[in-house]
Amino acid sequence: MLLNYIKIFLYHLKQNKLFSFLNVLGLSIGIAGLIFAILYWNDEQSYNSWNPDKDKVFQSISKVSRTDYWASNISPLEEYFKKDFKEIESHCYFENWYFEEIIQYKKKKGIFKITDAQKTFFEMFPFKFIKGNGKTALKDNSSIAVSLETAMKLFGREDVLGEIVTYSGRKLIVRGVYTIPGKSSMQPEAVTNLIDNRLTAEKDNWGNFSFGLLIKLKDANDKEKVIARIEQLMHQNREVKWAKAEGLSVEEYLKKNGGVSYKSILEPLKDARLHSITEGFAEGRGNYQFLMIMVSLSILILILSIVNYINLTTANAIKRAKEVGVRKIIGASKSNVVKQFLLETFLITTFSILLSLVIVELSLPYYNDFLDKNLIISGNQFCLYLLLVFVVTILVAGIFPAVYVSNFETLKVLKGNFGRSKRGVLLRNGMLIIQFSIATFFIIGSYIVNEQIKYISTKDLGFKGEQILSIDYKNNYDWNEEGYKSKIYNRYNLIKQEISKIKGVEQIATGAFSFGSGNGSTTGFSYHNSENIQSRNMGIDFGMLEMMQIKIKEGRFLSEKFASDTINTMLVNETALKMMNEKNPIGKEIDWNDRKLKIVGVVKDFNLFGPQEKIPPMVFFHFKTVDWMLQNVSKIHVKINSDNPQQTIADIEKLWIKKVDSENPFSYDFVDRQYARTYENYVKQRNLFSLLNLIVILIALFGLFALASFSIERRMKEIAIRKTLGAETNVLLKELSKQYIIYCVIGFLTAVFPVYYLLNKWLENFVYRIDISIYPFLIGFIALLSLTLLVVLSKAYQATRVDVLKYLKYE
Repeated sequence: MLLNYIKIFLYHLKQNKLFSFLNVLGLSIGIAGLIFAILYWNDEQSYNSWNPDKDKVFQSISKVSRTDYWASNISPLEEYFKKDFKEIESHCYFENWYFEEIIQYKKKKGIFKITDAQKTFFEMFPFKFIKGNGKTALKDNSSIAVSLETAMKLFGREDVLGEIVTYSGRKLIVRGVYTIPGKSSMQPEAVTNLIDNRLTAEKDNWGNFSFGLLIKLKDANDKEKVIARIEQLMHQNREVKWAKAEGLSVEEYLKKNGGVSYKSILEPLKDARLHSITEGFAEGRGNYQFLMIMVSLSILILILSIVNYINLTTANAIKRAKEVGVRKIIGASKSNVVKQFLLETFLITTFSILLSLVIVELSLPYYNDFLDKNLIISGNQFCLYLLLVFVVTILVAGIFPAVYVSNFETLKVLKGNFGRSKRGVLLRNGMLIIQFSIATFFIIGSYIVNEQIKYISTKDLGFKGEQILSIDYKNNYDWNEEGYKSKIYNRYNLIKQEISKIKGVEQIATGAFSFGSGNGSTTGFSYHNSENIQSRNMGIDFGMLEMMQIKIKEGRFLSEKFASDTINTMLVNETALKMMNEKNPIGKEIDWNDRKLKIVGVVKDFNLFGPQEKIPPMVFFHFKTVDWMLQNVSKIHVKINSDNPQQTIADIEKLWIKKVDSENPFSYDFVDRQYARTYENYVKQRNLFSLLNLIVILIALFGLFALASFSIERRMKEIAIRKTLGAETNVLLKELSKQYIIYCVIGFLTAVFPVYYLLNKWLENFVYRIDISIYPFLIGFIALLSLTLLVVLSKAYQATRVDVLKYLKYE
């Protein structure tokens, strides 16, 4: 029997080559899209999944204002963790980002990603140790643990315990070699234990949020108790003490300083990658929304492919109606017919999955470039998901047509009356409407996404970054070193003078911030009776704002012509001015960090972090006014002319390696390109939507073409009779296409509300966004209708040109 089913399947495959090909191609594209989404999903979900304590290890996040969440904490809590928190098993202060510094062994050296942490780091991230163990790897501040890859690069072997390396001017002993079992929120190439001295120096400072903090609980259910205790300690040692020092009640103090007290948030490590409220680990956060968009759109395309398959199969059923009728007459049961069609679906789906795997394998390098990942087709979980897709596809795509065909009434079929049955027509028309709805969603959605990305990429940013280099700069001086602030300033001025001499360099300046980056510091300040304003500290050199073509709304820029501009003057941006509620700010003084600073200008707002982010309040001052700001500089900005930029850059690099930093590679970017990366994810979403839009349209057109072909073929005798009776071509075309126009309209109307609602939710990610007008819907409808008419009319016109005698010669 099985062999007989396969022979029948192969016969119909040969008889309907085109439609069989469209079926396989449609399903394979849909499955390939879902495989891509599964690979991405598995990769993102794998972060920290290997960690046995991922539910008990929590990242401590500080909510310091209504909108600011910091993945940084204060040092004084440590003493209380040791004696007052019985719920805590252990804790670990650490740098939650990487130092990219040189580690040297004898004459061999390299730049590695290094994390500085307390000795309990490997209790939070229990990496597998090849040599040594996690308990002793960081036992004192002379210790360093390295990854296996680092050991092989630096030493050429893994047995390196006791070897001495040089790092940041210190001699450290290698006490452990580890491998990382899987994707992790922290994946350092080396770990040091130098943080304790800094913690000790800050042990009485309840206002300096400078350290990442991980807390491991004995019982994860005690999280709320720990939070309550931390908040109580912070309240007693911050608001209560500081209010008393100013002679205010706690309520008055809070009102003066923004009205919000400190809140503690403990996020489990398992949620760090996709559900964290802020950027808290060096490996960054995943884009959960983008992940869900990928998965949802892939499922939608697979549904479209399955609907297309069902539609084509049921449309083709009329050709097999008599076959089914005869089989029933000679004794085949309904279950036999269902099994036959399920087997055919099984074979089609098998071919489709094999083809989809080929498509994925060939496209995977481009997909990895798109996501900036290194995904591979492997793993038990992937195979399990693929098996699930296989089974669901067979059940959904196979059962509908199988049950539909098995319910044919034998006598009607054998008498030739099946063509007048409405059951199959209703099913196919319903499926066709679903296809039109999905196609509408993608066409309109793609247009709106494209318009939004076009809007933010062409929006006036408030600065000009063309032809301006942003050069990575490292501070070589230790903050404990005597006179380090003046050394930093003198070194910067020397660099500035030397680079200015290079041909093609027009201007050089810097600031304690980076365009497109959230790095930097914030400080609260008060003005008269306004609430505390938490502003970005924008330490700058003279000429920095002018070089970036940032405008002044009123007042003046900071200038070396005014001696006071290195002592007690500042600028504020428009956002800060609005929060100050001051109409005439020039000459007014504000209380900033226990200092009186005078406003001499108002800077027009510009987008520092990205066009999708709000512009925060900012205060600007020269580095000499606030001398500690220069140590936060990580970029030096150089404006070059466009005559011979490559030669100018080469000359800067030569000077940099010779006189500035011979240890680290010369690294730079153009400010405009650097800034464009802030909305790179959304550009990727646009490109993804455009690609999927093309795929959806192709699959929908496959289905429409096949369905129109079957439908018109069934009406060929009717067309021949109408032509014989004198019907004109345009009348026939109208008659053959009007039903598809109706279904197109119904499908479009069905998709209007979902696409409007979901795209509006997506646009909420942007502070600066377009409004959804009627035009995307008009364009979407016209595009959908045009494609529908193109397919249907081309097939209908072909039908009107046939020889009528071919269909009427036996009448």
